[in-house]
Amino acid sequence: MTTDARERAVDKIARLAGEPKDLASFWRECTEVVGTVVPHYWTPCWYTLDPASLLITSHFHEGLAEFPAEWLAREYYDDDVNRIADIAVSSTGISTLHEATAGDPSSSPRWHANMTMGGDQEMIARLGTPSGVVWGMLGLYRETGRAMFDVVDKQFVQAVAPHLAEGARRALLVGEATDPDGTDGPGLVILSDRWEIQSATPGVERWLAQLPDSDSDRVGGRLPSAVLSVAGRALRAAENPDEPSGIAVSRVLARNGVWVVLHGACLVDQGARRIAVIVEPAHPARIFPLLMSAYRLTERERDVTRLVLQGASTAQIAQELVVSPHTVQQHLKSVFDKTGVHSRRDLVGKIFFAHYEPRFRDNERRVADHKPMRGGPATR
Repeated sequence: MTTDARERAVDKIARLAGEPKDLASFWRECTEVVGTVVPHYWTPCWYTLDPASLLITSHFHEGLAEFPAEWLAREYYDDDVNRIADIAVSSTGISTLHEATAGDPSSSPRWHANMTMGGDQEMIARLGTPSGVVWGMLGLYRETGRAMFDVVDKQFVQAVAPHLAEGARRALLVGEATDPDGTDGPGLVILSDRWEIQSATPGVERWLAQLPDSDSDRVGGRLPSAVLSVAGRALRAAENPDEPSGIAVSRVLARNGVWVVLHGACLVDQGARRIAVIVEPAHPARIFPLLMSAYRLTERERDVTRLVLQGASTAQIAQELVVSPHTVQQHLKSVFDKTGVHSRRDLVGKIFFAHYEPRFRDNERRVADHKPMRGGPATR
C-alpha cells in the first residue's frame, strides 16, 4: 500500500473519531479501515480501559459474544509476556508476541491460547490521546504462514492510535448521554448550521442552564456562549485539512461551581453541516471514591493503590507522591491488610474481578442488546 493510501486511512479514522456514535459502531467502522492497511486474521480485538486504573472495562470482537473467563484470569494473574497491562505503560505502547518471546512464541501460554482461536501472531497497541491518557487497546492477529507484522504496520497503528483513543472516549460519552445511568451523566446537543437545536438528549437542559450567561431555561432562549464557542471552533477545525476530526474541547466553570467539559464535533449529513456538542461534568475518576468506600482506604492509600494498578514500581510511586520508598511499603502493607491480599498482583486481580469484571460482562450483554457500552468500574 502507498504512503498516500495510509495517510488517507489515518484521516478517515480521524473523521470517524469526531462523529457522535456508540462505541460498537465506531469499532466496526474502524475495523474496515484498519483492515485495508494492516491485513489480519478474522477481526480485531478492541478494548476500553479506565484511564485512572488502566483496567479493562470492555472488549469488542465481532463474532465472539463472551470473552473466555480463563483469558481474563491469565491477563491479571499469570506471569506472561505481551500483557495488556504491561503494554499500556510501556515506552512504545506497541508490541508483538514474536518480539516479546525473542522469536519463540511457543514459550508463552498466551500463544497457545491464541492458537486455539487460529491466531499465530499477535500485535497489541495502546490507544492513548496526545496528552497521554489511555482509553483502550487494540489487538491484531495473523494466522500461521502469513507475513510477520512489520515496522510499517506498527507505524500505521501508532499513527491512528490517538484518534482511536479520542473516538473511544467520545463514543462512551455519547452512550452515557443517550442512555443515561443516573442524573450526573453527560448530555448531547445537535445544532443546525443556523445554530438552532435540532435534537438533545434527556437532561441536557440542566447542564446548559448551569453554564455562564445561559438563558436556555426559557423557550427560545439563547444558547450559552461556551456552547456557541466550542461549536464554532469545531466548524473551523472541520474546514482545516490538518484537523480531519474537526474536534474542539473547552473547560468551563458552571454556575454551581462544577467544572464542565464541552466537546464539539462537526457532522456532514446529506451535504448539510451540523455540530454535535457533548456536555459533561469534569468529575474525578470513579475508582477513587469506590476504593475509599469499599475498602476504607485513606486518601494516600488510594493514591498508592492507583499507581499500583497502573504498574508503577515502589521507586516510581515514591517519586510521584514525594515520599520515601519505606513509606510506600508501609502504605502498601496497610492496603494489603484492608483488601485481604498478599501481593501487588493479587491486589490488581482482586480490584479487577470485584469492580471491573462486572462492568466487562455487562458491556457484553449491552452490545448483544444493542445498547451503548459503559466506561469505568461498576459502581453498584
